Amino acid sequence: MDAGVVAAALEEARFDARQASRYEDLADDLRGPAELAEWERIAALLAAAPAGTVYDPDVDDVVQAELAADAAAAAREAELHEAVRIAARANHLQVLRDLGTLDQAEPAEGDEAARDELTRRTGGYVQADVDAWLAHALAAHRGHYRDPAARHAAAGLLTPPVLAHAALLGELLRLVPGADVGELAFAARLAATEPEAVDALAALLTRALTPGSWA
Repeated sequence: MDAGVVAAALEEARFDARQASRYEDLADDLRGPAELAEWERIAALLAAAPAGTVYDPDVDDVVQAELAADAAAAAREAELHEAVRIAARANHLQVLRDLGTLDQAEPAEGDEAARDELTRRTGGYVQADVDAWLAHALAAHRGHYRDPAARHAAAGLLTPPVLAHAALLGELLRLVPGADVGELAFAARLAATEPEAVDALAALLTRALTPGSWA
């Protein structure tokens, strides 16, 4: 906007303010005075600038500061909403644990964070049953782990023992498709103590079970 456009907008805002002052029901309306003050500020900026300067909100420090404040407030609100959602999901998983039905639940997006929340609540104690549930789900591609992107993301969200457990389970289930979960309980114990060795074993099994991989 050039100075002429700003001057016209300022005059219109002043006219609206004079009109509003005549009506009692509009006396408490803060939008009009705020709009007038903003146009006065912009007009003052152009008056102090070299002749021919146009107003650009992208280089207006006040506007940019307001936008940054709005973005920060929105981010804080989103973080709070996500924290509430994670806490609610952690509560739900805890109920399923108490009922002994966790293994029947389908994992959902964000359960990695719910797992961390449960661990935080217990002062860092490893949630062995939740870890095993997530590892089984990851290995079997259950729930949101059906999506390859979710499985890829899990590599940065789950602990090395859980990932190693899932990797070994996946190869063992390929080797013995009908194996019962109870028969593979040893995989969790191995992964908890030697996750790097379990990763190496899973990689070796992958090569053994993939035709042509030894060529």
